Amino acid sequence: MARLKETEPFIHEGATVTASRLGRFTEIGQGSRVAFSEIGDYSYCDRHADIANTVVGKFANIASFCRIGPTDHPLETAALHHFLYRSADYWDDEADDADFFARRRARIGAVGHDTWLGHGAVIRPEVTVGHGAVVASLSVVTKDVAPYEIVGGVPAKPLRRRQPPEIAERLIALAWWDWSHERLRVALPDFRAMKAEAFLEKYDG
Repeated sequence: MARLKETEPFIHEGATVTASRLGRFTEIGQGSRVAFSEIGDYSYCDRHADIANTVVGKFANIASFCRIGPTDHPLETAALHHFLYRSADYWDDEADDADFFARRRARIGAVGHDTWLGHGAVIRPEVTVGHGAVVASLSVVTKDVAPYEIVGGVPAKPLRRRQPPEIAERLIALAWWDWSHERLRVALPDFRAMKAEAFLEKYDG
């Protein structure tokens, strides 16, 4: 019997999900944290990923210890410690700074369909990782990543294209990530055996 289900996400022990929407056939790895985010159909994160304030597309592959949308401390104030905005933790007569948290949650990032974020990658707030892109392990992404581009380093820089631009454009137009579960199953042998261009020749028409 298939382990992943259409009706409910597979959430491993110790994972927490807060104010988030998880799509069909999704999986949240052991000890991971997802907050104020959307995780698209078939996407997963491995162990101890931390995802906040992010819209993740379908079929995203998020490796262990990735950090997406890491939250910032205030830099322009006299102090940058938690006591400024998590004040209720320190004083009985003071509330948390709701405006600060609202500004933080408004900084939405995006991870496209059919993406791969390598082990320990960090994606900064408000950054977009385009469809089909790959982020190398231990990279820190501070700028948008183009579709089907492979980036790596600190800060991350383009390394090469995963697919040539014309193939990338055709894959995005094909949008196989929107196919039904049944159609994906029928096409599975071709997904496994064919290079992208041959796959497009068969299914693009």
